[in-house]
Amino acid sequence: MDEETIRKHLDAWLEAEYAVAVAGQSYTIGSRTLTRANLSEIRKAIDYWQGKLNRVESGGKIRLRRSVPLDF
Repeated sequence: MDEETIRKHLDAWLEAEYAVAVAGQSYTIGSRTLTRANLSEIRKAIDYWQGKLNRVESGGKIRLRRSVPLDF
């Protein structure tokens, strides 16, 4: 995925978090309840997309470590 697409997704999730923070997650009218979003799921998505963006910005390099099991 390219950086622009990742930024669009991250921006959308940040806007969703803001909307929930300002308006609340749910409200009730009479016996009916409307839930807009699950804030913990929104934050998980933000972390996911932020991680992708960080990887792209760092050149997408993955650090590998090599280990050799020793049998004593």
